[in-house]
Amino acid sequence: MPERSIPALRAAVAAHTPQLLADFEANWRARIADTYDIGAAPAFLARWWAEYALARDPGLDRYVRDLEERAAQSADPDKAMALLEEAAQIHRRVSLLGPGE
Repeated sequence: MPERSIPALRAAVAAHTPQLLADFEANWRARIADTYDIGAAPAFLARWWAEYALARDPGLDRYVRDLEERAAQSADPDKAMALLEEAAQIHRRVSLLGPGE
């Protein structure tokens, strides 16, 4: 993982997960650049930190997306909740990764 800053994260996204770059840039513009809301920067960084952490591990990313898709399609609320909880645990775990991990 890069240094925990927006410029370092953007550089890492561009270098290692370029498929995310257009969405990263669009979200940056919509949430911060076009609104001048720098107060939104911590939430932006947190969201994209986890997105990048997942995307750099394609197998884990596919697994989490599959959990979320199965939850969305499940007719059983308990099963859907269990699937979403597993996905949320993975999101939490990757959001805690530090620089260099």
